[in-house]
Amino acid sequence: MNNEENNCLAHRQHVKYFMRFLNVLPASLSSHDTTRVTIAYFSVAGLDVLGSITSMTIDMQLRIIEWIYRLQVEPNKETGDMTACGFQGSSTINMPFDSEKSQYRCGHLAMTYTGLCVLLTLGDDLSRVNRRALVEGVKALQREEGNFSATLSGCESDMRFVYCAACISYILNDWSGFDVKRATDYIIDSIGYDYGIAQCPELESHGGTTFCALATLSLTNQLDKLTIEQIEGLKRWLLFRQIDGFQGRPNKPVDTCYSFWVGASLKILDALHLSNFESNKSYVYETQDCVVGGFSKWPDTCTDPMHTYLGLAGLSLIGESGLLEIIPTLNITKKAHDHMKYLHRIWETES
Repeated sequence: MNNEENNCLAHRQHVKYFMRFLNVLPASLSSHDTTRVTIAYFSVAGLDVLGSITSMTIDMQLRIIEWIYRLQVEPNKETGDMTACGFQGSSTINMPFDSEKSQYRCGHLAMTYTGLCVLLTLGDDLSRVNRRALVEGVKALQREEGNFSATLSGCESDMRFVYCAACISYILNDWSGFDVKRATDYIIDSIGYDYGIAQCPELESHGGTTFCALATLSLTNQLDKLTIEQIEGLKRWLLFRQIDGFQGRPNKPVDTCYSFWVGASLKILDALHLSNFESNKSYVYETQDCVVGGFSKWPDTCTDPMHTYLGLAGLSLIGESGLLEIIPTLNITKKAHDHMKYLHRIWETES
């Protein structure tokens, strides 16, 4: 296959690829059973960026919406406590509050964020989302340092979940559960000597967490808290992550997903145009499976839903034809983002 043929989007195959993951979880992903919502997000969002949501029947879309709502953790019926509220990752741990293991029935920030994105992408009006409870669930997870834990039942607390909490607050148009100043201080404290941003202060700079930090600052209108030196240093650090595709850290191999994580970070800083679009595109297409669909992290390795979606999202950022526009901060299409803004106007009118 010549290079020109390879740099062509296998649109039909990718649609079929995502549809397979929405119909059954393959054995290769059985270890991700408790995080099925993220797989649904990559698949639904992937179909959306391909402009192919209609590949799902209306009945299938409604079934996915109903499934997401069944994973919503409501306030405790006896006490009214909302600290555990949010969305779970799958029905595997969906148990009643009076169960002996009810402490594990709690929302997870990443599942709540991706669950809301699925609902928005499918055009749901979020009328069954307990918005107040979700905001209280976010509030309960912010730590003194400004970062967030993923869940009440115990988990890491780092930049990934700062981002998820910011996205949830933005989607719900309610920041009362998110201490913006503390989160901003945490992000600034996590900027390294090289100007990249780490999971936590004093750790190694990373492309994924730099995205989480910058997107949070953008969503909270706090980008102006960065100095000119920090912004220019960030641009330089991010641009130096490009080899042909992008790597996540210095001296690491390039990886398809960083075409989005690093590309979106540069987009937020209005610097994506300084990167080499053709080299980026060429690498991403090297990881494309033109026969069964999907993208992998490296050429000639197994494809997966995450790298497939993020590969497409990265291509969308650089204007690849046949793909819908992506809003980099929320990692959903402009179409889904416009629907969210429409809901915000309705909520403001109702209030």
